[in-house]
Amino acid sequence: MIDWTKKELLILAFDHRTSFTEKMFEIKNRQPTPEEKRQITDYKKMIFEGFKIALKKGVPREIAGLLVDEEFGTDVLREAKKNGLTFAMPVEKSGQEEFDFEYGEKYPKHIKEFDPTLVKVLVRYNPKGDTIMNKRQLQRLKNLSDYLQSIKKPFLFELLVPPTPKQLSESGESKETYDREMRPKLMVEALRQIQDGRIEPSIWKLEGVEKPEDAKAVVRQAQREGRKAAVITLGRGEKKEQVQKWLRVGAKIPGIIGFAVGRTIFWEPLVEY
Repeated sequence: MIDWTKKELLILAFDHRTSFTEKMFEIKNRQPTPEEKRQITDYKKMIFEGFKIALKKGVPREIAGLLVDEEFGTDVLREAKKNGLTFAMPVEKSGQEEFDFEYGEKYPKHIKEFDPTLVKVLVRYNPKGDTIMNKRQLQRLKNLSDYLQSIKKPFLFELLVPPTPKQLSESGESKETYDREMRPKLMVEALRQIQDGRIEPSIWKLEGVEKPEDAKAVVRQAQREGRKAAVITLGRGEKKEQVQKWLRVGAKIPGIIGFAVGRTIFWEPLVEY
């Protein structure tokens, strides 16, 4: 297995499905038509063209990666594999509060078919949130973690820690205050609970923090008891200035090896197109 703590990884993330169909194409409460699906697929290919141009312009191939879904990005996944690119694919059902598998128990078949460099999940997990739901999520994630260890495939774990109504109220109904004051400690506690559930990511894809001491605390937890786990910072579709602030903090912290940013980069150009 690769020791990702010794690597750098800069991911262009465009595995969005529900947010893409609902917000970009205004398709709600129904499946896309074949024509709409073709159009969304073309948009994903356009983003991939941007990735390839970035490589030509000098982004080092060995640290560049992409994250794209099977639903709209099958052609991109196959081309990435054929060309030996670093790529990740998600296995979670999109747009759900609770983590579950996109293809139920058939997820191993899809991982084998595309053979990505990394397998990714997105999980919303607040350690002070719904304990029964958290327990169900941990059981599913343990199955996936065990399977990925058995086939020696790195696990990319995207963790979002949304505020509970109580936490948001305590933050004066300000998401910014919650992000700055409460979320960092909750992230550390979430990592601990997930590790205690014997789930072992190779890379944690985490929301950014503004204070270096918070970033260090997250890395300490990720690498607890000698784990060879790395951290990358996600963009969460935030404004460029906010993402740059998070990246500047992370860039100085050993153990934070890069980022995975998507909508912050591609959303406005696609909307304008």
